[in-house]
Amino acid sequence: MAENQLFPVFLKLEKINLLLVGGGYVAMEKLNAIFQNSPEARVKLVATQISPEIREFTNAKNIGCEERPFASSDLDDVKLVIVAINDKEASRQIYQQCQAKNILANVADTPELCDFYLSSVVHKGNLKIAISTNGKSPTVAKRVKEVLSEAFPEEIDEVLNNLENVRAMLSGDFAEKVEQLNQITSVLAPTKT
Repeated sequence: MAENQLFPVFLKLEKINLLLVGGGYVAMEKLNAIFQNSPEARVKLVATQISPEIREFTNAKNIGCEERPFASSDLDDVKLVIVAINDKEASRQIYQQCQAKNILANVADTPELCDFYLSSVVHKGNLKIAISTNGKSPTVAKRVKEVLSEAFPEEIDEVLNNLENVRAMLSGDFAEKVEQLNQITSVLAPTKT
């Protein structure tokens, strides 16, 4: 049985340039996901047609937005590309250009043309949990997100802040610090007897 072999990472999108190709409903979903998770993301959007909703969003966030076809030069100084257009052949060509320039790309709803997937995310203060189904079912990822969102109280951020303070006061080598933190946090997940 195959397992999810994706390597989870959290990117600092305020430090890298991201290109979003698309101006419709799916592109709006991607913009929302990007800015909910990374409010200072550096995004440029290019699309042959841009919806009024996207235009309003990009104006409010001061995002570079150009209504025109994608051009190879759009990949200059870009590290990530998300393609959200309803044209399979154009999407494939953009993906191939990204590959040629060693730029990571995600073509919406086309797992074979993705170097990475956008995860479903539970976000409570400083706690962020990414959920992946390996591209098999975004609906399941959404349901798991709902369950975890309800399971973690809003006060989890206070717990994290307290543990950060405790961590700063710990002494000893790394192994000793880990053991001390394990003892302190054992009350968060008590073992069953």
